[in-house]
Amino acid sequence: MAEAAKGAALEPVIGLEIHVQLSTRTKMFCGCAVTFGDEPNTHTCPVCLAHPGVLPVTNEAAIRYALQIGLALECEVAPRSIFHRKNYFYPDNPKAYQISQYDEPLAVGGRLGEVRIHRVHLEEDAAKMIHVGESGRIHGSGESLVDFNRAGTPLVEIVTEPDIRSAAQAREWAQLLRTTVRQLGVSDVNMEEGSLRVDANVSVRPAGTEELGTKAELKNMNSFRFLERGIEAELERQRTLVDAGGQVEQETLHFDPASGTLTPLRSKEEAHDYRYFPEPDLVPLAPTEEMLGAARQALPELPAARAARYEEMGLAPDAAQRLAADPETGEWFERAAEAADAEPRVVANWVTGELAAALRQDGGDGTAAQSSVSPQALADLIGLVSARRISHGSGKQVLAILVAEGGEPAAIVEREGLAQISDSGELESIVAAAIEANPEAADEVRAGNSKAAGVIVGAVMKETRGRADGGEVSRLIREQLAG
Repeated sequence: MAEAAKGAALEPVIGLEIHVQLSTRTKMFCGCAVTFGDEPNTHTCPVCLAHPGVLPVTNEAAIRYALQIGLALECEVAPRSIFHRKNYFYPDNPKAYQISQYDEPLAVGGRLGEVRIHRVHLEEDAAKMIHVGESGRIHGSGESLVDFNRAGTPLVEIVTEPDIRSAAQAREWAQLLRTTVRQLGVSDVNMEEGSLRVDANVSVRPAGTEELGTKAELKNMNSFRFLERGIEAELERQRTLVDAGGQVEQETLHFDPASGTLTPLRSKEEAHDYRYFPEPDLVPLAPTEEMLGAARQALPELPAARAARYEEMGLAPDAAQRLAADPETGEWFERAAEAADAEPRVVANWVTGELAAALRQDGGDGTAAQSSVSPQALADLIGLVSARRISHGSGKQVLAILVAEGGEPAAIVEREGLAQISDSGELESIVAAAIEANPEAADEVRAGNSKAAGVIVGAVMKETRGRADGGEVSRLIREQLAG
């Protein structure tokens, strides 16, 4: 591949492996509680510590949650799947094997957006390694400790096909997956706490070819921004290597977001390195029609479907996706659109534009659904602007007050004196005064530079405190300068 690709345009080929920690009450194969942040090694038992002679029992809730994920990703659920032992030795793995699924996974062949899903399977998590100096409770050097509270936590692993073609697309798709899983209610998908972990398989190949290049795996990137940066760094490394006539080696890498560097961890294992064999202590999973029906019934309207419905309502794709990404904000928008005497597209533009900006300016990071603005209040405000009882600028002032203290738009307009100027004679006089105060801009407009009218419009808006209609002001400026 190196000789063929040297000097040629190289295409990124990216696949993701995502581990989702399920929000079950207990662990995958024992009755220990699933928690976060508790004192180390306080939620363990002979099963998750791998004492001799113990027997695992599969968590029914984990199976239900995994079925929901598989169905939400449009996968085909296998009539029979089995657990395997994935053999490897590491301090965070007390059994010296992980119970996972191999060649008979729970679900296969799905899709989310433009990315195909290769497989969805169940497995258990490893324990947590704590290296000295990385925790505030530990002081010293040269030691690593193991917290077995996490050992045995139920995981669903989602493996995509290599359909992703850029680091930005990888980030956007991973965010869509997080939103989808969160909406199912089966995981909090909190990357900071490790309940969502993303690995990326990255390779390059000559553009226009179908053969896959040698991949490198980036492990456990703990934010979407770092995921994008890590993939970009690895793509640059591989392009540089191939352009120089070298060959990419299959290996596992760590991306350091602080320095932006990539560090080899180990050579990438193949399946045979793990010596998979069927787990003898667990029966196969064979979901019944009743289980599948219950899983389907539990599915909410998912982000992709909601975005498609919003586009059918006339929303722009970007606004549709933004509203669909947050179910609470989407429902808030729908209530406002139902109450408003305006097209849903107009309401969506206010929600994603003016309201989002007002919330940011207020200093918070909340959403419309969490704000002091009710859907009815926004609908009423849009009505006032549409009826030209207030200008768009005044509408934004009213919205800022609604964000700060709530209330009713009409009462705020009256209290603040923001009603639009209805006396045409008064507005004509203000425009004439603004023209006289800005003779250079007026001359430019007379000479054909229509953009210069902005100076005069701004002066009128300042004088009227935004109560003038911008369109009417522009018309009067043209009329008076043409006279």
